[in-house]
Amino acid sequence: MSLADAVAHLSPERWEKANRQLIRKALAEFAHERLITPEPVGKDGDLYVVRSDDGLTRYRFTAIRRALDHWQVDADSISRHRDGAELPLAALEFFIELQKSLGLSEAILPVYLEEISSTLSGTCYKLTKPQLPVAELVTSDFQAIETGMTEGHPCFVANNGRLGFGVHEYLSYAPETASPVRLVWLAAHRSRAAFTAGVGIEYESFLRDELGSVTLNRFRDTLLEKGLDPDDYLLIPVHPWQWWNKLTVTFAAEVARGHLVCLGEGDDEYLAQQSIRTFFNRSNPEKHYVKTALSVINMGFMRGLSAAYMEATPAINDWLAQLIDNDPVLKSTGLSIIRERAAVGYRHLEYEAATGRYSPYRKMLAALWRESPVSSLRDGESLATMASLVHLDHEGASFAGALIERSGLTPVQWLRRYLRAYFTPLLHSFYAFDLVFMPHGENVILVLKDGVVERAIYKDIAEEIAVMDPDAVLPPTVERLRVEVPEDKKLLSIFTDVFDCFFRFLASNLAAEGVLEEDDFWRTVAEVTREYQDSAPELADRFRQYDMFAPEFSLSCLNRLQLRDNEQMVDLADPSGALQLVGTLKNPIAGF
Repeated sequence: MSLADAVAHLSPERWEKANRQLIRKALAEFAHERLITPEPVGKDGDLYVVRSDDGLTRYRFTAIRRALDHWQVDADSISRHRDGAELPLAALEFFIELQKSLGLSEAILPVYLEEISSTLSGTCYKLTKPQLPVAELVTSDFQAIETGMTEGHPCFVANNGRLGFGVHEYLSYAPETASPVRLVWLAAHRSRAAFTAGVGIEYESFLRDELGSVTLNRFRDTLLEKGLDPDDYLLIPVHPWQWWNKLTVTFAAEVARGHLVCLGEGDDEYLAQQSIRTFFNRSNPEKHYVKTALSVINMGFMRGLSAAYMEATPAINDWLAQLIDNDPVLKSTGLSIIRERAAVGYRHLEYEAATGRYSPYRKMLAALWRESPVSSLRDGESLATMASLVHLDHEGASFAGALIERSGLTPVQWLRRYLRAYFTPLLHSFYAFDLVFMPHGENVILVLKDGVVERAIYKDIAEEIAVMDPDAVLPPTVERLRVEVPEDKKLLSIFTDVFDCFFRFLASNLAAEGVLEEDDFWRTVAEVTREYQDSAPELADRFRQYDMFAPEFSLSCLNRLQLRDNEQMVDLADPSGALQLVGTLKNPIAGF
């Protein structure tokens, strides 16, 4: 690739379009989080104005206000005015003009602008791809859907920051570029590395299944040629970016002393998933996903993986798989998880001595293997990331709408099937076990048949689930899942993560398309909730204590977290203490 080709996606037309889309999202989400207060223009219209901090610049736009204080802003209607003249839309200037309103400190502002620039650049790249209508995308395969997503997290405005990637690395490793990747393999001395695995998994045979005998023997020979004993080492898969940018420099001592030995690339080709550091095996789709450490800042965190955290990961996954297996309600919904079956981590003793337990320096070299959902498919079934449900194509048509069309069901029938597969298990886990997930679009895979959601698969288990019951009896290896959450915040795990951060967008898209009225959407959510509660009379006290039909709930703001600290937006030692709660939202199912 020539130097100029690397930026071929950055044309004036695409940049203008990307800026308009991003400002649309910023106006909508910042109004939702009450960082800005759009003022209505005129008596009864849908026209609004937002003023800059100094009051001199005005953004005018039309919007429909929907349930959960959702602002459906029309991108084409947005215009910017100052001193009587209309100015072009420019996202970077927008954040500078509203710096005080958004609470951006002088230290955070330039870094946030860098993340916005990266997000805009990514949008420009996506605009160069062939525009696939959702009617075609719904018939595509699992990875075509995964790499076809264009929006990223629906709430976060700066959601593709990826600070650390140069453009050549973006083109090689960003999920939307769908570039095949070969992982780098290191041999790590057992004195500093540990491998843990789920029940019934043994290191040698596991790696032979993953790598194949030819590759494994090649790696052994590499060690023998250096006069090293292969039995003294464990193998760790590494993101190529991490090898070139971090381990070769930051871990130079480990390489020099022979604690780490580079064995070269593996033979299988992988595709990066939306979570950016997880890889799907394209050469052998039945084989495990590999999740790697990646010291890149993206959406409020350094995306590393902790060696200490990895040790308990397989045991936590086994525990949850058994809990689901033994519970008739969860079994009846068809819920499954793809277990993180094995993990390997490397401890750099000097950085550990120099840092606290949550430091990014402790998260530079670890990996885990997660089951592939491909082998669980039955005849006629296919897979799609749940993030696809809120995907809109270039015509503004939604993937969910296209699935409903394909299914032949009424929109309400289709929605009930989806809610039964995805939402009922979340309710039951909460009420029966005080167990919560992080069930956003990228963390759930849907099993589809002829456009209908047959069942849901939850993923990203060990890092994302929590048990909120202080008295729960947990095995010692699972104890780290226990979190202390104030009583009045417990149900936010559903109200925020499901209602506000996912259903809000799905309901709005379906209403905007004329597929399903908002009231019908939320009525159906209410009915599925009631049906679940009626089926479990033994939990009646819990249903009263944690009321899904409460008139309102606290508004928990995600962008506010990132605007305050874009590198560590939540204190991992006290996740619920970090919440930014601003006022309340009306519960859209309370009226039903």
